[in-house]
Amino acid sequence: MNRPPQLAARRIGQTLTAFRNGPKLLFDLVASKTPLASSELVFKTRDGVVISCPNVAGARVPVYELFAEDAYRFNELAGDLPADFTALDIGGQIGCFSVALAKAFPQARINTYEASPSTAIYTRRNVTNNGLSDRVTVHNTAMSDHVGTLEFTDNGQGSGLNGLTAPEGSQTIEVECTTFAEAVKAAGGKVDLVKIDTEGAEYSIILPSDPSDWATVQSVVMEYHPLQGHSWDELKDFFTKAGLEEVRHDRVDIGLGTVWLKRRPV
Repeated sequence: MNRPPQLAARRIGQTLTAFRNGPKLLFDLVASKTPLASSELVFKTRDGVVISCPNVAGARVPVYELFAEDAYRFNELAGDLPADFTALDIGGQIGCFSVALAKAFPQARINTYEASPSTAIYTRRNVTNNGLSDRVTVHNTAMSDHVGTLEFTDNGQGSGLNGLTAPEGSQTIEVECTTFAEAVKAAGGKVDLVKIDTEGAEYSIILPSDPSDWATVQSVVMEYHPLQGHSWDELKDFFTKAGLEEVRHDRVDIGLGTVWLKRRPV
């Protein structure tokens, strides 16, 4: 995919400023479509985080979002939570959100759910390589409206572009799945923070859950995606019933955006 010149220039600057191995990364990025291509990238942040990912666009994006841009606004998202808060990372991808959150909040505990087996390999590796296995638990499990299994479209490249946004030619596999309520139980029965980025599956995760399942949740950040027959308004109505209100909304396109929600004061 060809990037707009402004984005390409920004990525070059971010690569050199946010990562201590920036020049090597730039070489590998430029060479990604040549015989010199490296199949894997290793990002080394200036504060010691090491993130490995496949050298494909869908896998690289969250590295920049979390370690060069603070796209999820961590201070707003979690700064007012107890130091030892518990989080669910639903759609964990290669683990960038979980690793960054655990590094920023050293007493936090995170349960990370990633449906794709190929992606979950990187999720586990990044958690382990950053010494976070005692606080970040990785589940190679999809989140859905039932407990059991489901058919999942996996592009097999360790990319975030799976499920409804997977490119043509991706394989369909059977994966284990669970519900939001069961994930809360697995986390000890109390979850303070929820992040969701599931490429369109958010509707089948959130809407079938019960508002009471969210009773302990104080803060949510989620991406929503275009899905025929659904809209953000449905999700907003659900969260209102659950006692969570929109505090920030970054709209990207029709049916696409990122929303931050907080529990309404009693």
